[in-house]
Amino acid sequence: MVGFKVKYYWYQIGSGDFLFSFFSTVAYNLENQKWGSKFPVIMNELYQGELSSNHISEAINELEQIKQGLAKLSPDKVIWDIENLSAQPPWGTDISSDITNLSNYFVTSDGEDFITIFSHALEKAEELNYGLKIVSI
Repeated sequence: MVGFKVKYYWYQIGSGDFLFSFFSTVAYNLENQKWGSKFPVIMNELYQGELSSNHISEAINELEQIKQGLAKLSPDKVIWDIENLSAQPPWGTDISSDITNLSNYFVTSDGEDFITIFSHALEKAEELNYGLKIVSI
């Protein structure tokens, strides 16, 4: 189980594979397969495990651009693993009819919209002037 941690606040995400799928999908579809070329703060700094408080506002802007970009892509464009493009999500193509594009494709293990949870974590980090970490428990 992985999640975002801001000081003592915890934002549950789900499996590490699920989080890697989000990053893989962004890199493949929105960065022309060049990891971190368009969204360096989220894709490089945060992906390494920690985002400094100095870069939170940039990350908020990047996440909004990512959300807008993913909204233009159909769910079949999801990338489960950029290092193995033939890999499929455990649920395959059996997804909820509520999922209409890639901006609402990613749902946390407790049923929340991933981008919304990600946004809340970034907003809390900004409010507290604190960094954000990816933590595995």
